[in-house]
Amino acid sequence: MYVKKNFSLRSILNFTGGHLVWLTLWSLLVVLLYKYTNSQIFSLPWLPISLIGTAVAFYVGFKNNNAYDRLWEARKIWGAIVNDSRSWAASVTGYISNQFRNENLSDAELAGIKKNLIYTHIGWLYALRSQLLIPTPWEHVSQGKHVSKLAKKRLQQFGVGLYKDEYSEVCLQEFLPKEQYNYLINCKNTATQIIASQATELNKLRANDVIDDFRHVELQQLLNLFYTHQGKCERIKKFPLPRQYASTSFLFISIFIFMLPFGMVSEFTKLGEFGIWLSIPFTVVVGWVFLMMELVGDYSENPFEGLGNDIPMLSLCRTIEIDLREMLGETDLPKPIEAKNNVLL
Repeated sequence: MYVKKNFSLRSILNFTGGHLVWLTLWSLLVVLLYKYTNSQIFSLPWLPISLIGTAVAFYVGFKNNNAYDRLWEARKIWGAIVNDSRSWAASVTGYISNQFRNENLSDAELAGIKKNLIYTHIGWLYALRSQLLIPTPWEHVSQGKHVSKLAKKRLQQFGVGLYKDEYSEVCLQEFLPKEQYNYLINCKNTATQIIASQATELNKLRANDVIDDFRHVELQQLLNLFYTHQGKCERIKKFPLPRQYASTSFLFISIFIFMLPFGMVSEFTKLGEFGIWLSIPFTVVVGWVFLMMELVGDYSENPFEGLGNDIPMLSLCRTIEIDLREMLGETDLPKPIEAKNNVLL
């Protein structure tokens, strides 16, 4: 998540500066061919090009709206995870007691049960984040050589590469029960099995009368909510923005930008001898605007990709960790995750 109010000129050029080069070269080539060959084949009427541009703008707007919906839905899901995690910790600390037991457990034993349930949930948070960052075939890092190389560079400069990769591994070792750690991390879906282990633990607590039926049901319902949140995240991660929309958007913009300088030449020639040269900067600006719209949508449609516009899952995990450990009465708490290069992840 980019935390600065506005993108700097440097960051914009870093994101799209390379496209300005070939846009300039392409428009310059068309101008030179038109001027020195005197051939009308290098000019086109502006009306059909403007119609194509209008249609492309609507189409790209549709794609960007859907990309934003995916991003915003992902943020709402993690907002719900934050709230329900706090409810889980509050319920655990309030429900685990000797109220229903014939023989009381010691305060240390009760504290150990609470700590185990809350720590295991924190482990689930970091496990879920780690799973959501696994690349899919349609994400940028999995594409062809140039796109993949550029994506890996951005991951290091404005993505998960800014933060130590061992966060998840260290947190899982710290928060998951030691006797279950090896089993859980080797599961195909670690996050799913962590919640299943929590359900098993609740059954044991009910059998030992640490909780009654009502509290058992309430706590289990919270676990079911975590499954729901996890499933929603996995749906966004594993089902891309339909390729027929994402791919054709790029194709339409390519066609429009290819035709754009031919229409600009025919229009700016009407301004006089030197008007034709003015078509170059105007072609570059118009083409760049359309490219920016395409790229904004393209880099927003996968909110769990690990890039600078992603959901700040690491920061949210740390926020939840601090809140939950403080509910346990701990005072030696980790610091919140801070933004690096104006990016919070």
